[in-house]
Amino acid sequence: MNAHLERWSQVLASVQGKPLQVAPHLRSGRITRATGMVLEAVGLRLPLGGACRIELTSHEGVYAEAEVVGFAGDTLYLMPLAEIHGLQPGARVFAAQDGQTGVGGNRSFPLGMALLGRVLDSGGQPLDGRGPLLGAHHASLHTQPLNPLKRAPIDRQIDVGIRAINALLCVGRGQRLGLFAGSGVGKSVLLGMMARYTQADVIVVGLIGERGREVQDFIDNILGEDGLRRSVVVAAPADTSPLQRLQGALYATRVAEDFRDQGKDVLLIMDSLTRYAMAQREIALAVGEPPATKGYPPSVFAKLPKLVERTGNGPPGGGSITAFYTVLSEGDDQQDPIADSARAILDGHIVLSRHLAESGHYPAIDIEASISRAMTAIASDAQQRKANQLKQALSRYQRNRDLISVGAYTQGHDAQLDRAVGLYPHIERFLQQRIDDRASVDETLHGLTLLFPGN
Repeated sequence: MNAHLERWSQVLASVQGKPLQVAPHLRSGRITRATGMVLEAVGLRLPLGGACRIELTSHEGVYAEAEVVGFAGDTLYLMPLAEIHGLQPGARVFAAQDGQTGVGGNRSFPLGMALLGRVLDSGGQPLDGRGPLLGAHHASLHTQPLNPLKRAPIDRQIDVGIRAINALLCVGRGQRLGLFAGSGVGKSVLLGMMARYTQADVIVVGLIGERGREVQDFIDNILGEDGLRRSVVVAAPADTSPLQRLQGALYATRVAEDFRDQGKDVLLIMDSLTRYAMAQREIALAVGEPPATKGYPPSVFAKLPKLVERTGNGPPGGGSITAFYTVLSEGDDQQDPIADSARAILDGHIVLSRHLAESGHYPAIDIEASISRAMTAIASDAQQRKANQLKQALSRYQRNRDLISVGAYTQGHDAQLDRAVGLYPHIERFLQQRIDDRASVDETLHGLTLLFPGN
């Protein structure tokens, strides 16, 4: 019996290229039912999140990795990390250990400086063909939450290189912002500009649930060689399982946490938070959790703040994670349940307008609908006054745009509207920016002063 288990241990280790072993003191379980994405197994006792391997008897020497996503009595609910072909009734299931977490425990993932410049999948395996991760240390995805009273305050502005954001939606070190947008309005380009121009020691990019084509495009054309050199990219495209997409978001966050613990200032870009929520919805519905709000089970809204709250500032004098999460608005509906929930747990939101994008205004930031909740703490009084003046002039012009367009506006009846009409072309030029144009904070403030001189 021991020889038999040892043989299977060697086979399993060869699958992943790491010392993964079958637990000698646990019997192998068996698959009793397969419904949709969920498999039911009996004969094993594993915790939630525990790792196991499923024998595919129609393919000799081939195994599928799975994770425990629920249980009922002695029955475990398993979800494979990849699509399964050749699974037969009664297939054996083995508890696994990787030498880091113990028998059937939560898997461990590579972390550390060895990840810089690399592109990884949701399990920490390289996708870039540049060989193994040498010198990386391993740890679980799960960490203890930070004491909110031990976090450093958000009290310093960081330069993101985008004029409209530096001037009107200041980003603080350790702030979490949402980028709300529908499809095709330039959010990926805006993220790439921030990745290249933001002052940060390390950039962690999580591409969760996006098209596979966009992964290569983001790395080559948006992030660029210089940006990749100080970045870690975690990719879990749309064709991966919901478990891998969920794991990809957690892994990207865990990588950022590790760099923060080393005292570094980290920029975390996750595209997108909505795909993370959709992956959790697929898993929750598959294990029988009832839908609550527009098809989303309650666990989705419980997991969102747990993910977001892991970012932010560490203890005073330590590192930080400044995070940007994209939130997809279905049909540009800002009242989508995920968008509404994200607004409540983030430190501000930047809304991209389809109308502006269609008119050729890039970045297509809707200034009136966007807000940074940390701006009052990190921007000077002079900047806040000038920013408010710009917003008021822009808002007044937009409210009277139809009258101006049809020629019903006549100058001299409203002094503030007259001023807004005169300033509007200059404001529009100020808010637009080319993809290869970096606007520092000092340059931005100088341009803001030229628009609104004086105190």
